Amino acid sequence: MIAGRSLAALVLALLVPVLGLSASGVAMAGEERVITRIEPTASKAGLSVRFTLTGKTRVRSFALKNPDRIAVDFEDTVPAVGFDQLPDNPLASTVRHGLVTADRYRVIFRLKAPAAAALSERLEDGSQVVDVALTVPGRAPDDAGQVAATAAEPSAPRSEDGPPARTAGPRKLTIVIDPGHGGDDKGAVSPSGTMEKNVNLENARMLRDLLRAYPNVDAELTRNSDVFIPLDARAAAAREFGADLFLSIHADSIHYKALRGATVYTLSEDASDELSRQIAANENASDRFAPTGFQETSPEIFDILLDLTRRETVSFSEHFASALVTDLSRRNIELIKNPKRSAGFRVLKAPDIPSVLVEMGFLSNDKDEKLLKDDAWRRKITSAIAESIIGFFRGGQADALKAAEGRG
Repeated sequence: MIAGRSLAALVLALLVPVLGLSASGVAMAGEERVITRIEPTASKAGLSVRFTLTGKTRVRSFALKNPDRIAVDFEDTVPAVGFDQLPDNPLASTVRHGLVTADRYRVIFRLKAPAAAALSERLEDGSQVVDVALTVPGRAPDDAGQVAATAAEPSAPRSEDGPPARTAGPRKLTIVIDPGHGGDDKGAVSPSGTMEKNVNLENARMLRDLLRAYPNVDAELTRNSDVFIPLDARAAAAREFGADLFLSIHADSIHYKALRGATVYTLSEDASDELSRQIAANENASDRFAPTGFQETSPEIFDILLDLTRRETVSFSEHFASALVTDLSRRNIELIKNPKRSAGFRVLKAPDIPSVLVEMGFLSNDKDEKLLKDDAWRRKITSAIAESIIGFFRGGQADALKAAEGRG
């Protein structure tokens, strides 16, 4: 990880020509905001950090596990000051920060004791002042306007008017479901003519409806009709919805006709095996249907900064994938041998959202094809996935992560 002061200098140097910033850090075009001052203050109770920005932006906090950390995201924001040291305090040991996408700046506090984050915001002489307070969990914030984000639970999406209102019951959970392929991109086609794009959409709709039946759960689709959407646009949609989880639904085909069963994939630079490499190649080929000139990847200048958040989300994705495999097996969903695999799926590359791809079965196998078209089986697998998602997020994330590590 680049040292804070060096990183801030690098970010500004990179963004001056890209985002229209002057060398002094003042926004000259667009809606980017600049952090002009960062003031950490320690106390016996914890740590407070005040951020001063050139204008109003959206801010959220959430917690990360293994190791325990608190993260704070600023949208459309870049830093103009360094932040690489914390005063001695009882809760946070170190801080690191950087741009995690072209429009999101993240600060991560590594914890040395259990902590919760509380945010308060105000406008002061045209600047936005954001106070982040790290406190012992369960301790009431000093300011009634603060919203606590307890450990290991992302905060609810914030509205344009400020912190979300408190609601009874669990916080809102947002799941974005991606029905693979669509439009000119048919995906896999079975010998009898069943098109993967239709199977994916039908199952995604069923999963969405099942998830929406749970209290305080929102489920959205990247497509709800037979249209083509480029892979990067699918991942971008998850960020627009503020997703807690991105789940891509597929039913591929492979030349091994006897191969059947479900598989759960996560993102990795190198494929875990030859089958995973082939499946990823099939899925990544979807963008051959993209319009001429479509930009396939984020600008290379952000790659070193994107790494910060990728490390944070990959671990979460891996734990969820492990839990999902176990839950599918428990519900008697047939799985292929070694059902948790990984490869370079471009659709899973949203750096700041846990992302998993589920192959429900293979259209190249007659038995799998029949199941993929059977309403009772479709409800069985989508119910199993929905219950796994709710159990993972609502049944106690810490317990789920421990169980996943035990299954390792």
